[in-house]
Amino acid sequence: MFLQTEDPMRVRGVQGHDEMAMKLLFWELEQHLKSSSGASVVAIDNKIEQAMDLVKSHLMYAVREEVEVLKEQIKELIDRNSQLEQENTLLKTLASPEQMAQFQAQVQTASPPTAPSTVTTPGPACTIAQAASHTSGPSA
Repeated sequence: MFLQTEDPMRVRGVQGHDEMAMKLLFWELEQHLKSSSGASVVAIDNKIEQAMDLVKSHLMYAVREEVEVLKEQIKELIDRNSQLEQENTLLKTLASPEQMAQFQAQVQTASPPTAPSTVTTPGPACTIAQAASHTSGPSA
């Protein structure tokens, strides 16, 4: 369930180190089993516990990394949502009553918005980008 958002070289290095440690651990376990013919159950249990601890520490590291990535994504999404809410508010204030009525009608019928056309109501003609640049200054 891990996303591929981490640095592949760093993860490969951690996985490579863990893989070598696991191979060494299992090799030692195999040698021990061959030499002692099952005489030391406690030693085997210790090796198994070490292997499980190694796997656990690797998984915990990977999960912590993933949590950090997800926290950053959440922060970016919150910022983007705030920006879009501000833009929406600005657009609502700049829209004429006729435009708002047309928009409400489109929302109710679930039809896609029509292509932008020239403003038919009296008043200054300007684009949304021009209006945004003149109203609130730099955005966050």
